[in-house]
Amino acid sequence: MYRELPCTRVDEKGVREITHPVIEEVPVTVTVNGRQVATAMTSPVELEEFATGFLFTEGIIKGRAEIESIQVEKTGVKVITKNLLKVIGPRRTILSGCGGSSSFLDPAKLPKVGSSFTIPAQVISRSMKELLQSDLHRLTGGVHIVGLYGPDGEITRSLDIGRHNALDRVIGYGLIHGIDLGQVYALSSGRISSEMVRKCLVAGIPLVASRGATTTLAVSLAEKNGLTVIGFVRAGGMNIYTNPQRVTVPG
Repeated sequence: MYRELPCTRVDEKGVREITHPVIEEVPVTVTVNGRQVATAMTSPVELEEFATGFLFTEGIIKGRAEIESIQVEKTGVKVITKNLLKVIGPRRTILSGCGGSSSFLDPAKLPKVGSSFTIPAQVISRSMKELLQSDLHRLTGGVHIVGLYGPDGEITRSLDIGRHNALDRVIGYGLIHGIDLGQVYALSSGRISSEMVRKCLVAGIPLVASRGATTTLAVSLAEKNGLTVIGFVRAGGMNIYTNPQRVTVPG
């Protein structure tokens, strides 16, 4: 997932030639029924989970059961669906820093989350601390981490150069393993954007939290569609921006 690359190091010790771990970024093409639907700039790991989650959050499939077969290659994933005549939209390129399309961001076109899921605030704080204890994150400084958590703790986590790709991976994992996504929550090391909110809404995940910030559009979409958004989960505190009824607090 990373390679040691040569560089010139400049610091208080002077100037010297060293090698440093650099996270890999490669184009991965997703093909459905022989047609290319997307090329994602992503980390070359867990490609079955990524493709499954991406196709689901983009509305190309409604669940893992619609996939007849999936073949993972070095820089591509070939998917055959049970409905070979399914209409697929135009081909997309997904950059590592962002994803999604504004055409999906009409609140009226997004599903609403009606889950009665709740979780104590202290559990969210503890889980975030655990999520960020990643050797690869510390080693390279070049990956985002997204985790899927339930009442009993971590279900899975993904590290990727793009937080949207990592979210697709954990959603894909949930679909492949039959996880009830209405009874879990997502944690992210990076900003909660409108695209992160959209993916959670499509998946039916009731709560998403980040160590960092969120955006006004993300908050607006989440508020109107029943998603709980939490930012700045650090040092035992957090900002609950929408639907706080899902977070229980002491006292």
